[in-house]
Amino acid sequence: MAGLNGGSQIASAQDYTSTETQPSLSLDNQDSSIFPAASIDQGVIENTEPMAQVTSVSQLNDVQPSDWAFTALQSLVERYNCIAGYPNNSFRGDRAVSRYEFAAGMNACLDKINQILAVAAPSAELVTRADLDTIQRLQSEFSSELATLRGRVDSLEARTAALEANQFSTTTKLNGLLIVGVQGRSSNRGDVNPRDGVKDSDDNGTNFNVINFSYLSLTTQLTPRSYLFTGLVAADGTTKPKLSNDFALSYEYPTDNKLTVTDLNYRWLVTDKLAVMVGTEGVNMTNAFRGPVRVESAATGPLSWLAQRNPILDIGFGHGGIAVDWQFAKRASVQALYTSYTPGNPSQRNGLFDGTTTTAVQLLLTPTDTVDLSLYYVNNYASNGCLLTFVGDECLTATNAPLQTNAYGGTLSWQISPRFTVGAWGGYTTSSIPGRSGSVETTNYMVFLNFPDLFAQGNLGGIYVGQPPKITSSTLPVGNNVPDFENTGLGRAGGQPGTTTQIEAFYRFRMTDNIYITPGIIHILEPGHTPDSDPVTIGILRSTFLF
Repeated sequence: MAGLNGGSQIASAQDYTSTETQPSLSLDNQDSSIFPAASIDQGVIENTEPMAQVTSVSQLNDVQPSDWAFTALQSLVERYNCIAGYPNNSFRGDRAVSRYEFAAGMNACLDKINQILAVAAPSAELVTRADLDTIQRLQSEFSSELATLRGRVDSLEARTAALEANQFSTTTKLNGLLIVGVQGRSSNRGDVNPRDGVKDSDDNGTNFNVINFSYLSLTTQLTPRSYLFTGLVAADGTTKPKLSNDFALSYEYPTDNKLTVTDLNYRWLVTDKLAVMVGTEGVNMTNAFRGPVRVESAATGPLSWLAQRNPILDIGFGHGGIAVDWQFAKRASVQALYTSYTPGNPSQRNGLFDGTTTTAVQLLLTPTDTVDLSLYYVNNYASNGCLLTFVGDECLTATNAPLQTNAYGGTLSWQISPRFTVGAWGGYTTSSIPGRSGSVETTNYMVFLNFPDLFAQGNLGGIYVGQPPKITSSTLPVGNNVPDFENTGLGRAGGQPGTTTQIEAFYRFRMTDNIYITPGIIHILEPGHTPDSDPVTIGILRSTFLF
């Protein structure tokens, strides 16, 4: 899911259900990820309060005098005052209506006529004999529908009363998630530490191991346009191939089953086009940036961490800070943030402004209803030389020297049809030790195919092929260059000798609205960017429960 990755932050509850079967992700109908659609008071964003009673047919902006039913509507509105429109002042007269809907509308008119008759003088001609005859025929014709409608209303009132009596809170919405993953990997031999071309290290693999992940989110409405978001995690278990320690599954977040606060932030919809998030936990690109990949979800989307999003969007492992989201045009928005992470090591720089800090900006465009494009730039100061992406080459100095990094990337997604999406992303970083010569560069990429509703509604198939971040060039001072340090221990200039390629395939079964089962397989070639290591194969069965 967006954010629910092994070691990364957790996004809000709306990310738990993938959106690949929803309408187009065009920005004119996409909610800000800072102020998501899962807000308690959805009416704040969409103004869904019902329209007041129509008193003149001119109030209905889609009804014209030339319409064949104009006179009939005018009579119902202006004589009997018993027609209501939709919230946008439309009538939608060309939409099909069920007998129950017609019965409900007719019942409103009958009630209004009864009110008129009750207060009218005996000689008044407010309701004609022809109208009364028509009313009697309609009452007889729709008597069963009216009775059913009244029964439904009574049932809804009873259920509403029961919900109000047993609700969690009048201001706080509780959501939860449980993931249980069973996985195992093949036995392999590899060339690791030092890399000298000899397969001298064994990874016996595991028959099976279990990862569990539990997450609770609390959304507390503070004002009609703001809320406090809190996320709590308890999890245990990991799968770390010995030959590829830079690999993780999307739901790995080991806390020894201790409850950990992963989100604590305030979100405010300043205007209809501008949202702000500020907090001490969970202020990161995963939560603050809108994502063009519609199935991004560790709970119901791809299985690996690498397949969730471009690793550049995980840089910094942000905790506290501030983020903004501005929809400056119908099909264009920009997100930006400043966030920090305190590694907890007294010997390293710590704090909001002098620890590991990240500044980032993203431009998101939807040129058509089926194409989504995001471009992003990240500036990061890593106090220990690690970008904290937790995949591929993320620690870029052999001596834990600090690094200043500039990262660039883009993601493209094209929904060719409702049941087929193709996409790709790529990224490049360049880093240097402040005040010293040389630099280290990395690249990454991913191409993917998604198959929403494959074989059945709500199911999802996916194929992902990509390269985790790889050091392509490192010219830092001698002793600091990671590739040669792993080879000889000397740390001379140079890039990685091989290229890791990850191939992932999965199929998600939608058992119910709240239960998903996802089997899959991941095959890693040249793990650790080491050409002399055996491939690693991992089989996974992920079970997801939402509540």
